[in-house]
Amino acid sequence: MTNNIAEALKSAYNAITEFQTKQQLNQQSRLIAVSKTKPAASVAAAYQAGQRAFGENYVQELVSKATELHQLDGIEWHFIGPIQSNKTKDIALYADWVHSIDRLKIAERLSAQRPLDKTPLQVLLQVNISGEESKSGINPADLAGLAASVAKLPQLRLKGLMAIPEPGKGAEAFAQMQKLSLQLQQQHPDAKELSMGMSDDWQDALRFGSTMIRLGTAIFGARETHSDDR
Repeated sequence: MTNNIAEALKSAYNAITEFQTKQQLNQQSRLIAVSKTKPAASVAAAYQAGQRAFGENYVQELVSKATELHQLDGIEWHFIGPIQSNKTKDIALYADWVHSIDRLKIAERLSAQRPLDKTPLQVLLQVNISGEESKSGINPADLAGLAASVAKLPQLRLKGLMAIPEPGKGAEAFAQMQKLSLQLQQQHPDAKELSMGMSDDWQDALRFGSTMIRLGTAIFGARETHSDDR
């Protein structure tokens, strides 16, 4: 398992570097290894291969893996799934980054529940860029107001935006997200991160300024089926 994950990571990083060079892209982009439904041993194998940033969709998995792997120096946990109000305390305690804030109530709870002996949570606002009813995310028209409110919360640091476009419409959505990101930075200069792009559309995401791409099956293999509330 360790060798397979290490080889998959190497291939992914090589593909990203090759694409950026070919397209003459200058922005720094990070790979978030999405480890949802995968055991802590798989995360440890990726860590040993040099990966540090891991994405989790389910709170129970975030808590169990962060607890089991707490001794791994420099490991960074990114919560990327929908957030329920009754789950914010665990996210505030165990996550380093949260990509999926789309309501002020959730942001306020995360700030209030973030322990004062921890650095502030690095947060991204999730935008429903394709207007899909089935997806979380704020309407682009409401983004500026939410950003202004989140930026005032003491235990959060507004760092940018996240989106999951409708399948097949990535390039159009990513272009819109790039514009929203530039607009956001006019009021919040430190909010430069743009988390977008997954296994089937990361190339388009990079072309439109993604600074974080989220890859799961390409690193860890096929996922198991999973309840949405773990």
